[in-house]
Amino acid sequence: MVPPPAAAPPAAPAVSVGIANLPNQRHKIVSRKGTNFTVMVVGESGLGKTTFINTLFTTLMREYKRPEMRFARQLDRTVSIDVVRADIEEKGFNVRLSVVDTPGFGDYANNSDCWVPIVEFLDEQHRAKLTAESQRDRRQFDDLRVHVCLYFIQPTGHTLKPLDIEVMKQLCTRVNLIPVIAKADTITHTEMQAFKDRIRDCIETHGISVYSPSPHSDDEETTRRNNAILSAMPFSIIASENDVAVNGQTVRGRQYIWGVAEVENEKHCDFKKLRNLLIRTHMHDLIQTTHDAHYESFRVKKLTSEGRSDDDPVISARRNFESKMKEEEEALRKRFTEQVRQEENRFRQWEQKLMSERDRLNEDLDKQHSLVKQLEEELEEIIAARKR
Repeated sequence: MVPPPAAAPPAAPAVSVGIANLPNQRHKIVSRKGTNFTVMVVGESGLGKTTFINTLFTTLMREYKRPEMRFARQLDRTVSIDVVRADIEEKGFNVRLSVVDTPGFGDYANNSDCWVPIVEFLDEQHRAKLTAESQRDRRQFDDLRVHVCLYFIQPTGHTLKPLDIEVMKQLCTRVNLIPVIAKADTITHTEMQAFKDRIRDCIETHGISVYSPSPHSDDEETTRRNNAILSAMPFSIIASENDVAVNGQTVRGRQYIWGVAEVENEKHCDFKKLRNLLIRTHMHDLIQTTHDAHYESFRVKKLTSEGRSDDDPVISARRNFESKMKEEEEALRKRFTEQVRQEENRFRQWEQKLMSERDRLNEDLDKQHSLVKQLEEELEEIIAARKR
């Protein structure tokens, strides 16, 4: 007996049913809900961390310490964790911003284990998230997971210190780590490029993993931008909250006897590239990487140490559901991108047809003008002949 032929898959509807509006719905939901974004700054005192944060968000996020109080904790020999929060709204989108500072880090003659409070804070936030996922009501969870850690490096012009290497190795497995060279206006451009090369070699030699956007993308503009970011890392920055006049224009910068060091001038520093990375182009990727990579790594280690694994039916079901949702989201994104490309191609073809039609009509119009002019000349010749 011959089995019946398999049924053909259902054809796509010829008329739009509105599925393409899903990205718009998602955009409205995200815009209304807003997002959390947590930035940690780590570095020795006097490297301009407070000035940088205030310059980055163009507001007074942190008060400056008095010079006589800057090293008041030397006798305590403790590293504390300070969290400052603020709501920033732009064009109807709200970001609940948290800035985590680490006063006391690296300020002592003996800095052994000074990174322990920082590591414990990072692990505690992942632990709190894991605990919240097992609770009945997770809406009240205060998510303070750090999405990016800016590690400030002294502009010595030499290479990374042993303390920098050890701390960065501890942090890179727990958070998106971005090395930053502070006070870029204290060394020359040539010295800065050589300093960057030595830092890159040191990072590669010691196997330190820093946050790096993908150098390959379907979009040429994204690929070009990511490659520019990778070539600039580690970022050299100049921070200032003062406005100075340069060629009749007011800019953020620092006034010196020899001239002005501009904050947003890419010839002077990489502040603009770093700001674009943190806020304008890769904020979502930083948040997603924190959850998908660093938090998942902590979760697996924690469950393994407790004798549990993803074989747990509840955890496995949740993981499968999340994986399915991500696949569907990626499929929708690709479909939306393909639709946009098709519409752009149709528009270009339509534009070319219009231009061709315009050229044809212009040629016809020129011919008609020539014919009219020729008839006018013949008419004038006939009138002149009659007058003679």
